[in-house]
Amino acid sequence: MNLKKIDIFSPLILIIIILLYLLLAVIGIGYGMRGLYPVSFTTYVYIFYGISIFFLGFLFARYIERHFFRKIKVSEDLKTFFDYISNSRYFNERTVLLFVIFPLLLELINLYFLGGIPLFSGFLKAKAFNTLTVISYILFLISINVLVAKFYKKKYFLLVFIGLILFSATGYRAISLAIILSVLITIYYINGYKFKLFLILMAITVILGLLVGYIAAISIEWQHWDVNPLSLVFIRAGFTLDILDKIISLENSGQGLLTYHILTGFISSVDPRLILGQMVLKSNVSYTSTIFGPAILEFGYVGLTVQMFFIGVILELLHHLQKIKKGLYTAFYAIGLAHTIIWVETSPTDLAVWIYYLIAVILLIYAGLTLNKDYKNKNKK
Repeated sequence: MNLKKIDIFSPLILIIIILLYLLLAVIGIGYGMRGLYPVSFTTYVYIFYGISIFFLGFLFARYIERHFFRKIKVSEDLKTFFDYISNSRYFNERTVLLFVIFPLLLELINLYFLGGIPLFSGFLKAKAFNTLTVISYILFLISINVLVAKFYKKKYFLLVFIGLILFSATGYRAISLAIILSVLITIYYINGYKFKLFLILMAITVILGLLVGYIAAISIEWQHWDVNPLSLVFIRAGFTLDILDKIISLENSGQGLLTYHILTGFISSVDPRLILGQMVLKSNVSYTSTIFGPAILEFGYVGLTVQMFFIGVILELLHHLQKIKKGLYTAFYAIGLAHTIIWVETSPTDLAVWIYYLIAVILLIYAGLTLNKDYKNKNKK
């Protein structure tokens, strides 16, 4: 098998990640770690139903690719907003570098005013989820991926490292993982599927996730952990699956409250996962609930169907487009896939990522209409 021909970061990797996470959870539950309990058979049915709908969305996207992105040299004929940015005289390496450095300075100021390092304090971690963190994180994530995708140089790994240090200091593991995972995906594509580089960066991603998650957990003043970092992985996965099990017993009971807090997250600076904890466990603690949780809680199996089909379609269409267009398209796809992979545990409660998906819909509709129109015009000649 030629590993260079395997597209590791196809959207189908999401199915593998879900199954691996489920395995971790089952192991944790099987050993009864920290009071974990077996979930109902219905929970497994919902999980595999969600996976199946995602795969159907993926296949539907393949159908769209054959009928709308057909017989056209997409790299030459399709001009979208991304292409106009790339061709602008203001879009250059120095400008992108400024957009990378600015959010780093912004987050450094944010940490200074917090008065400490949130990674080592549960109280500071709660305060760290603020508007400044969200803005600086989004700016850095986009800028660093664009920098790597368009102006790749090994020295820029230093900026990635600095960003990881600063954003890991917030104590939010998902932020750190999104940065390194998205950069990993971007580098993987621009370097022609180099498997050795993938293994090195993936190892760094796993180690970082373990360390940040473990330090953040043992630093929460009102929690007491007496486990090692590896055991904590099984416990967190098992506990998250237990949360999903509780949600399924309460399906379709959210009445739009969680959705409201997701949509107003930028304004209120309230973690939607905290609202989920209040709704499901009557607790003022932020909880993860897998990629399936929020949709089931709010809209039952109908919400789950729409969400997973939508994600499958959009990710595959973006994947197809970025392979042809590359550059900014690769950075855009990497950010979306990285966050969706993280959703496997944390749940789709991030407004910024849903905005990303909205932009993706607009981009793909424009691409489909433009290419199909060009195709018909060329056939008339």
